[in-house]
Amino acid sequence: MAQVTLKGNPVQVNGQLPQAGSKAPAFSLVAGNLSDVTLKDFAGKRKVLNIFPSVDTPTCATSVRKFNAQANDIANTVVLCISADLPFAQARFCGAEGLENVQNLSTLRGTEFIENYGVAIADGPLKGLTARAVVVLDENDNVLHSELVKEIAEEPNYEAALAVLK
Repeated sequence: MAQVTLKGNPVQVNGQLPQAGSKAPAFSLVAGNLSDVTLKDFAGKRKVLNIFPSVDTPTCATSVRKFNAQANDIANTVVLCISADLPFAQARFCGAEGLENVQNLSTLRGTEFIENYGVAIADGPLKGLTARAVVVLDENDNVLHSELVKEIAEEPNYEAALAVLK
C-alpha cells in the first residue's frame, strides 16, 4: 500500500506500481467502441500508460493534452490514457479538444488493471478511481519508467517519462 495526497490530504493507494526492470502485468481495458483491448493488442509498440482519475478534472485533462502533443514525435510509441471515465466521456473530451495522438481506455471492466498496476485509491472522496501514475513500457512490455504522482492534483513528470523513449 502506498500513500499519496489529494490537495494535501492523505489518500491510501492499494497495490504496488510496476517498477523499472520488471515485466508489465497483462491487462484488459475497454476501448471507445466498447470492445475489450489487451496489452497484447499493442505488441511491438512502446507504450506510455497515462493513468489518472477522470478526464473531467483540470489536471487529468492537461495530462492528456500534454502527452498528445509531446509523444507525437516519438517513433513506434502509443499513448494510452487510462481512467474510470466511460468511453463515451473519453471520446467526447478528445473530440472536443481535437486530440488524435492518444488512445483512451476505460477501467469500466478493468478492475484487475487497477489492482495489478497498484493504482487503486482505497479511501477518501476518489475511492474506487485510479491514482495518477505513468508507466512506460518498451516493445516487449518491460517497464522502463514508472511514477506514482505523490499529489493527485499535480501533473506527472512528462520529461522523465518520455526521456526513456528517446
